[in-house]
Amino acid sequence: MSDITVYQPDLLYRLGRFHEGSSLQVGADGRVLPEGPLPQGARIVRLPGRALLPGLVNGHSHAFQRLIRGRTEYVASGSGTDDFWSWREAMYRAAEALNPEEVYTASRQAFLEMVLAGITSVGEFHYLHHQPDGRPYVERNALAHEVIRAARDVGLRIVLLRVGYARAGFRVPENPRQRRFIDKDVDAYLSSVEELVREMEGQAGVSVGLAPHSVRAVPREWLTVLAGIRGQLPVHMHVAEQPKEIEACVAEYGLRPVELLEELGLLEERFTAVHAVHVTGEEARMLGEVNASVCACPSTERNLGDGIVPADRLVGAGARLCLGSDSQATVDLLDEARQLEGHLRLSRVRRAVLDPGHGTVDGLAARLFEMGTVNGARSLGLPTGALVPDAPADFFTVDLHHPSLVGASPSSLLAGIVFGMDKAAVREVAVDGRLVVRDGQHPRMEESGRDFHALARRLYS
Repeated sequence: MSDITVYQPDLLYRLGRFHEGSSLQVGADGRVLPEGPLPQGARIVRLPGRALLPGLVNGHSHAFQRLIRGRTEYVASGSGTDDFWSWREAMYRAAEALNPEEVYTASRQAFLEMVLAGITSVGEFHYLHHQPDGRPYVERNALAHEVIRAARDVGLRIVLLRVGYARAGFRVPENPRQRRFIDKDVDAYLSSVEELVREMEGQAGVSVGLAPHSVRAVPREWLTVLAGIRGQLPVHMHVAEQPKEIEACVAEYGLRPVELLEELGLLEERFTAVHAVHVTGEEARMLGEVNASVCACPSTERNLGDGIVPADRLVGAGARLCLGSDSQATVDLLDEARQLEGHLRLSRVRRAVLDPGHGTVDGLAARLFEMGTVNGARSLGLPTGALVPDAPADFFTVDLHHPSLVGASPSSLLAGIVFGMDKAAVREVAVDGRLVVRDGQHPRMEESGRDFHALARRLYS
C-alpha cells in the first residue's frame, strides 16, 4: 500500500487557473508531489462537485478578541462618540480577565472559525504575556503556549508573532490595564522570543516571529536594537493605523511612523506593516522599495473607524498586500479581500480599482486571491500559499453546487468565489495533506462552542 494520497476534485486551482480532471497528489510527509500518473496503491479521495484551492493565510489575528464580538457596537453613556480608543478600553476588559485555560478556550473558538472558512495558516499577533497584575508566569511563555495549543488542536498552522510592548505611549502615564502586555526591557523581550523559538523547534505547524507592537508602544531605543537583529524571523508591526499615532510620532521624533522605521533600518523584505491606513505616497514608496508587506484588515479597520487602506497606492509602489481578520469582528478572509476593493471603490468613486489591467474576467479576483494566499504566506515566512511540488498540501474545497456559486463556469469561478461566495460553501480543509474539516464539519465544533459559550457567560453575564 502506497503512502501517497490523491485528492480528485472536479476542478483544481493551480498556476493561476482551474484545471478539470486534475488531481492533487500528496506524499507521506504532507507535501505536494509533482503531477504524474496515479501511483499504484495510492489512497484515492474523490471530491465530486468540489473545486480545490490553496489554503488561505490569515496574516494578522488577535484570537482572544473573538470574545468581544458584538459587545462594543454602541456609544457608551456620556461619551457622545465612539472610536478606536474607547473600543480599546472595552477590549481591555477581556484582556485583563482571562486565565491561561480561558486564553486557550477563546483562541480555539477563533481558530476553529478560521479553518471552517478555508484558512489554513494564521499569524497570531500575541500580546497577552503575563499574569493580570503584570508578574511573569513561572513559565514565562505560558500564554503563548496556550494559543499555540489552541491552533494545533483545531489543525491550524500558526506563526506566533510574539509582541514587544514597553509603554502606554509618548508622554502618556502608565496604564495599569496594559500590565499583561509589558516587558521590563528589550532584553527581556528578546530573551522570551529566543526561548519560545527553542521551545517550538521541531514542532510541526508552528513557527515564531518578532512583533514590536507600534511606535507608540515601543520607543526608539527598542526599535534600534530590533533593527540590528538580522535573522530569518518575520517582523510584524502595527503602523499608521490611527491619526493620533502619527501625531504622537511626529511630536516625539519629528518623523511619521514609516519615516522613523526607514531611518532606523527596520524596513526590509521580511517586514510587514499592519494596517498602514494613514500613509503618504512617499511612505508607500519606502515600503515598496524594500519589498515590504502590508497586512490590511478591512473588517476591523471599518469596524473601528480607522479609515481605508490606500491599497492602490501601496500596490503601485511595489508593496505586497496581504489580509488579516485582526479583531475577529468577522472571520472570512475572502470577504476581507472584497472589502479591500469595495472600500476603494467608494473612496475613488470608480470600479475595479485594483484590477491589474489584463482585460480578463478573473484578473482582479486573481490579484485579491493572491493577497489571501501567496502574499500572506510570504509575509509570515511560510512555504505555503500555492499548490506546487514540495509545498505543504494546505488547501480548501468549495461546493460547486452551493447557491452562492451556482452558474459559475471554470473561467469565472475564481471571481465568483472572491466576490460572491458565502463561506458556508467551504466544505473540506486540509493542513499538511490531512483533512481537518470534512463536509463542513470539524470534530471539535461542539466542544469548542460549548466551552466558549460558558466563558462568555462568565465574563459578560
